[in-house]
Parts: sequence; structure tokens; C-alpha cells
Amino acid sequence: MTPAALADLVRTSAARVFDDRGLDHGILPEQVTVERPRNPEHGDYATNLALQVAKKAGLAPREFAQALADVISASPGVESAEIAGPGFLNLRLAADAQGEIVRQVLGAGDGYGRGDTLTGRAINLEFVSANPTGPIHLGGTRWAAVGDALGRLLEAQGAAVTREYYFNDAGAQIDRFVRSLIAAAQGEPAPEDGYAGTYVDDIAAQVLRAEPTALSLPEAERDETFRRVGVGLMFAEIKKSLHEFGTDFDVYFHEDSLHGSGAVSEVVAELKSNESLYFADEAWWLRSTEHGDDKDRVVIKSDGAPAYIAGDLAYLRDKINRGFDLCIYMLGADHHGYVARLKAAAAAMGHSPDVVEVLIGQMVNLVSGGKPVRMSKRAGTVVTLEDLVEAVGVDAARYELSRYSVDSTLDVDLDLLRKHTNENPVFYVQYAHARLSSIQRNAAELGLVLRPDADVSLLTHPREGDLIRTIGEFPSVLTKAAELREPHRVARYLESLASAYHKFYDVARVLPQGDEEATPLTYARLALCEAARQVLANGLSLLGVSAPERM
Repeated sequence: MTPAALADLVRTSAARVFDDRGLDHGILPEQVTVERPRNPEHGDYATNLALQVAKKAGLAPREFAQALADVISASPGVESAEIAGPGFLNLRLAADAQGEIVRQVLGAGDGYGRGDTLTGRAINLEFVSANPTGPIHLGGTRWAAVGDALGRLLEAQGAAVTREYYFNDAGAQIDRFVRSLIAAAQGEPAPEDGYAGTYVDDIAAQVLRAEPTALSLPEAERDETFRRVGVGLMFAEIKKSLHEFGTDFDVYFHEDSLHGSGAVSEVVAELKSNESLYFADEAWWLRSTEHGDDKDRVVIKSDGAPAYIAGDLAYLRDKINRGFDLCIYMLGADHHGYVARLKAAAAAMGHSPDVVEVLIGQMVNLVSGGKPVRMSKRAGTVVTLEDLVEAVGVDAARYELSRYSVDSTLDVDLDLLRKHTNENPVFYVQYAHARLSSIQRNAAELGLVLRPDADVSLLTHPREGDLIRTIGEFPSVLTKAAELREPHRVARYLESLASAYHKFYDVARVLPQGDEEATPLTYARLALCEAARQVLANGLSLLGVSAPERM
């Protein structure tokens, strides 16, 4: 019996108590909380439902808890239901009901843990979207790992997810990049407001190889050549780096296309017509304060040029017109103002502000030898995705970046991630998977075949129970991680699962030794080990991290 099934049983039992006493079911919460107590001696699970609803029903909490315990304890699969404290209910499952979780995992395989809470949702997930003026820096690398993991999580809950990269190929930053390329091609230092690093020299050289006469062209034509070829080369490098990192996108959307297609003019005209824009101080302003923003925003400047938000408005309109009912933006720490701004933009266009969701990620720092790593070999001024991968590898980089809430600044300890010890979280989890894989290989060498129908009621050791209950939490962990947009919950869960397995392995021998014969308990433990291995593999896959069979 999974925690979700037990929660359903508790609610159904509470409804029976209410029926017996003529009470209104509306008092009961739609979802009942069932959690594992901190002290295993208190039971397998606990619920505080009696404390939640008793007073609303006009009952003493312990009185309601006792009535609830009487119904639950008579249910199949429940060994006992005992009252604790002011009205908590501690629950113990029968061994066969608890072991049923093992059978569920073996039956579902790589589908175990998936749900349907987002079935029917069309979600646009925009992340990374770094300017094509240099390699992906650490902040963008964090989004590459977390964003890709979030996309997998949302899909695991049934959503149709489109991963999108907004290619900022319009604006002043591109002009500065082009001037930097031209300076490098001419053997001159970068402009004061330009970009430096060996990558600029490399791309400038590639532009000249592709267009040998570029520097001798008239100025406007020269600039356009370096813009077209140089930006294309830089963006190709960005896409290659992301692909090698395991992050790919369904759509690469070009900002420049919004201006060239007339989409910006169209959205401005639309907002003027519905009076969401007003004219003041020679400029056109969005009435964003009417929708929760801290100030109104200039959309068309006094010189007639569109402000940056004009592109944002056109881009959001384009997403909604493509049929997305939720647009998630994953932005850097300097974009807090975009939360209210984008929600106001949605409202101004006649949509619910909830069609927009903005996640803000904090900075990432590298530490080695106790000191910050600040300089890139290639980019010069920032540490890049390639630097991190070169230092620790893709798996360790993705896992570490996904392991923490994006709300917090992250210090990545390179020395720790290079260690092949249990101090290294990704090694700890992957080693558990490799160890479990070796058990199955060794079993096969002994002629022992995995039996999905093994007698799981034999799994009565406390460490077996702890491992089974941890496995059973996986579906609810995925549901909550998707709901809160927090892939780090999956990583932390995998570490707790690996810990539960290692503790089990220390006290419970799985395979027979010497001339010993396999027993029903052997097959039950083999099934348990395979269930643990499967869940570790499923969880690592959602983070985009490999599950090695040997280490």
C-alpha cells in the first residue's frame, strides 16, 4: 500500500465516521496528509486528520481519532492504528500490504512514479535564453540543468511541454558583440563596452575564413556580415555546448523575428485599441500598475522606438496564440521586476495573469581549494558551462546544479565533486544503483531469476520496511516537485533512498553463499533490490543523470 493509497483509505474511513454521526463531508479536506514519523517506533505512517477536522465537526480530537482508528484498523492491509498525543494517529501496515509497493514498481518499470496531475496542460517552458554574445556562463548552466529536469518532471505528470530558447538577436548587446568581433579581426583591443576573451578572437577568425573580404567591405555591409556570420557561429557553439550537456530545445525563437514580422507593431496596436496603453510625455505607456506592477512601463519611447518590453509583449502574445495555457519563464537573479511585468502584460491582453509563471534563479559560484574560481580559460571574465563540465563531468555538474533550490545562491565545490566517495552526493546515489545492478548480475550467475511474484510478506526486517516505505514515497515526491517547480526534491529523495538501501545492505544478506540454497526470502529480497534499483534509475533519468551499472 503506497502513501497515496493509505491517504485515500484514511479519508474514506473518516467519511464513514462522518456518515455514522450525520456530519457534513464538506469539512473533510480533499487531500489527507499521511507522513512517515521521525521516530520509526511510532509506526510506519502518521496522520493529523483528527486535529484538522474534529473541532469543526463538534468533536473532541481524541474522540474522533479513536473512531477513525477503529475503522482503519479493521481495513485490509492495516496492522494497527493507535492514537498518540492530542489526536495524532499512528498507522502500521501489514507486511504483505507494505510489500505490495515492490510489486507495483516491478510492474510499472520505468513508468513507476509518473502521474496525471498535469494531463491536458500545454506548457511553454523557456529557459537559459542567454544572449548569443558569449559562451553559457554558470547562471545559464544552472538553468540548463534545472530547466531540463523541470521539463521532464512536468512531462512525468502528463503535461505537454515545449522547451524553448529565446534567442536575443536584437538590441544593443548584439551591436557591442559585432564591434568586438571586428576589432579582433583587425587585431585591435576590444571596445571599452565590448566583449573580450579568446572565444571572440576564435569567432572573428572563423568569420574571416568564411568571408575573406569582410574587412574590406563598406562599413554597413562589413558590420552586417560580421553580425550574420558571427552571431550564427556563436549561437551554434551555444547549442552544441547545451546538447553535450544533455539539454536540447524544441523551439529556438528569434527575438529579431518579432520586429521583422510586424508582431511588435500588432501587439502595440491591439493594446492601444483596448486602452491598455496611454500616451504621456511623448511616449506610450502600459497601464501595468492596474495589474499589480510597481509602475507603468514605457512600451514606445519618445523617439518612436520600441522599448524592450514591447518585444516581451509580442513574445507572450505569440506563445498564447500557439495554444499554451501556461508560460513558464526561468530568469536570472537580476530579473525580479519581470514577475509583475509579465503578469501585467498577460492581463492587459485579456488573459489571466496565471498564464504566466516566472521562476528566478540565484547566482552560482565555483570553489576549489577553498577559494573561488573566477576566470575562464576561454571567456576571460566569467566561468562557463564548458569549464564546469571539464572540471567534474556532465553527470556531477547536472546533479549538483539540480540539487539545490534555485532560490539560493550556490557554491559548487569542485574538489568534492571530483571525489569517488560517499561525501560526493552524485557518487553516493550512482554507487547505490551500480551496487544494486551488481546484485542482479551476481544473482544471474547463480541461476537465480527475478520473481515478480515473490512473497514480499517475508520482508519484515526494520531496514526492509524502511527501504520499502522510502520507495513508496517516490510518486508523491514527483507530484510535489512538479507542483512546486522544484527538481531539487528529486535529488534529495534519491539520496535518502540510497541511504535506506545502504543501511539495508549492511544488515540483510541478499544472495546465498557457498552451498546455501536460495530461499523464498532470497527471492523477496531480490525483488526489493530490483525495485530500489528501478526507482533510483527513474529518478536519475528525470534529472538527466546517468544510472551506471558499474563503477
